[in-house]
Amino acid sequence: MRSAFRGAAGRRRALGVLLAAAAVSMCLPATAGAGVRADAAAPVCRIREGVQHTDIKGHTYTKDLYCENAVADVFATPEVYGTVIAKLKTSPSWFVCWQSGDLHQGGNRIWYYTQGDEILNWPLWKGWGYVPAFRIETEPDPFPGLPACLPS
Repeated sequence: MRSAFRGAAGRRRALGVLLAAAAVSMCLPATAGAGVRADAAAPVCRIREGVQHTDIKGHTYTKDLYCENAVADVFATPEVYGTVIAKLKTSPSWFVCWQSGDLHQGGNRIWYYTQGDEILNWPLWKGWGYVPAFRIETEPDPFPGLPACLPS
């Protein structure tokens, strides 16, 4: 069987055809009909009802915020220099309430209460603590519909 692209000239032509096809495909808009979700770039962030999370203080939460997030430290208190008790590694994650605390890198004072994926300190707390809002794909903060945390 003979190759249609024998020799250096043929290989250059084949490479040119491939590069041209790649350039054209990069210029075409992606559409939902082409197998790409129209909301593929939109972050997942929504309130879920009917869930159940019980923290170490015995508070039970039946609503949460399910949202995309970055890997984050989970602090014992909503303070920038507080003790890191856990690490939030998965995304999306859930958050049961919000609390005002220290001003953080995101430029506001909103912190979300959750349970971390990996316990680092204070194992009796089972990873429950606060994540600064800038680590979560929320807008605005606090996220509408998520309640403020109950006083301790």
